[in-house]
Order: sequence, then structure tokens, then C-alpha cells
Amino acid sequence: MLIRTDPFRELDRLTQQVFGTAARPAAMPMDAWQEDGEFVVAFDLPGISPDDVDLNVERNVLTVRAERRDATQPNVELVVSERPRGVFSRQLILGDTLDTDNIKASYDVGVLTLRIPVAEQAKPRKIEIESKGQQQQIET
Repeated sequence: MLIRTDPFRELDRLTQQVFGTAARPAAMPMDAWQEDGEFVVAFDLPGISPDDVDLNVERNVLTVRAERRDATQPNVELVVSERPRGVFSRQLILGDTLDTDNIKASYDVGVLTLRIPVAEQAKPRKIEIESKGQQQQIET
């Protein structure tokens, strides 16, 4: 069987997948978990200055955008260049149960950590039931 391939198209596809483009930036790896009434998200951003990270929440969509700039000096000849440069972006759709007005962000050793509290109306609470004979509590 003969398969026609274009090596330049394949190289373009791989380059866009790894490095992204201005129109479609590369994704950044992340972990997410719940702890102590918060939703925590950690993004790997090694080698990126906190000044080059942009966080934005619009409605319930959290957008994280970061840029790793080319630090190569003009008169230097690169022998190996494997670290991706350019724009990285990730969007998360946050549920209504999270308090997007109180997101806290910290950056340490190349990891951006976001702490998003669970909204008060989403937390379990007790409702008292009044009856003629006695009072009871029901847990919700």
C-alpha cells in the first residue's frame, strides 16, 4: 500500500501541537483537587516569570495565560533548544458552587497555585424542624 505524506505538513502539525500558535496557544499541564473547603488547581509553568502570567475570570470561565520569552542572546549559537517558548493558555469552566470573587493565586518554584473557595450557599448546612412537641435537626 502506498501512503502519500508531506513531511513539512507533519512537522507543522507537531510544532503547533507542542508550541502552539498565537491563535491557538499550547496547553499547560495541571493538577486539580479539593481540600479543606477549597478547590485547588496547580499549573506547571517552569521558567516563566510571574509578571508574564495573566489570570482572568469572566462569568464562570477562568483563563490562565502565560508567555515564556526567548532569552537567547543575539550573538549566541544554540546547540540544542528543547524548551518550548511562546504563549501557553488554559481555560477552566468553574461551577456555580465556587466563589470566583475570592480566588487566591500564588507562584512558587515554577508552579502557579490557585485556591478557589466553595461558595457558602453550596456548603452543607443544618435546617431545624419545628414541631408541636419537640425540635429536631435535619442535616443537609
